[in-house]
Amino acid sequence: MKRIITQKILNDFAAWLGKEEKSKNTIVKYLRDVSAFAFALGEREVTKEAVISYKQHLTDSGYAVRSVNSSLASLNSLFSFLGWNDCRVKALKVQRQVFCPKEKELTKAEYERLCQAAGRKHNKRLELILQTICGTGIRVSELRFITVEAVNNGEALVSLKGKTRAVFIVKALQKKLLRYIAEQKIKSGAVFVTARGNPINRSNIWREMKSLCLEADVEPGKVFPHNLRHLFARVFYGIEKDIAKLADILGHSSINTTRIYIISSGQEHLRHMERMRLII
Repeated sequence: MKRIITQKILNDFAAWLGKEEKSKNTIVKYLRDVSAFAFALGEREVTKEAVISYKQHLTDSGYAVRSVNSSLASLNSLFSFLGWNDCRVKALKVQRQVFCPKEKELTKAEYERLCQAAGRKHNKRLELILQTICGTGIRVSELRFITVEAVNNGEALVSLKGKTRAVFIVKALQKKLLRYIAEQKIKSGAVFVTARGNPINRSNIWREMKSLCLEADVEPGKVFPHNLRHLFARVFYGIEKDIAKLADILGHSSINTTRIYIISSGQEHLRHMERMRLII
């Protein structure tokens, strides 16, 4: 029987991913990757050779290694679902970075300037969102778990990807959030909501953060919600030096993922090398 990716297969795959408790965003991403492969394939049959050729096409087209591997992971998931295990391919090998490029690292001083810029714009919600993500290490998608009840308790229970973890809210942040809740007359549920009372989404936050760049004098390429989580991880690790505890706090299943978050900056890496004093 000829192996062709049909709409029915895509629908069945989406249903299976749902049963596997994948998040909505993950399902959309997997389907997008698989659809792109199917489009590139046209009327041709799915074979190991075709997948390898597509892998090479992505590489030759200038896609980042992580992007290529992410697409291949989506395809391999589909092949596992269909039992086409002979079509699975290996990911590209990635050499681990030893330091974070300066143009990507958000410093603590830059974070503070972003918060101050939000304050000057009288955007209290955004100012507190920045501090909540950076002060707790949560993902932007987990902001909905910062509720009135959680703030009162000083602890939020975050449930994501089949796992539940406790996220502590430090006293200084709790005090600010309680004041904001009182000012906004929020009785219960999510603290950060739109004018209609719906939890604010990542695209709104991303757009509002970008609007601060000029006034805060921070490069736009550094300003996105997940970089606040990276800053939390680096500061925490700098104090605790406990990667296992940090992985638990961030909700990572693998310490290897956490390692990416605590990569030191290029300048810090250079300082360590200077202290070695090996040039005579």
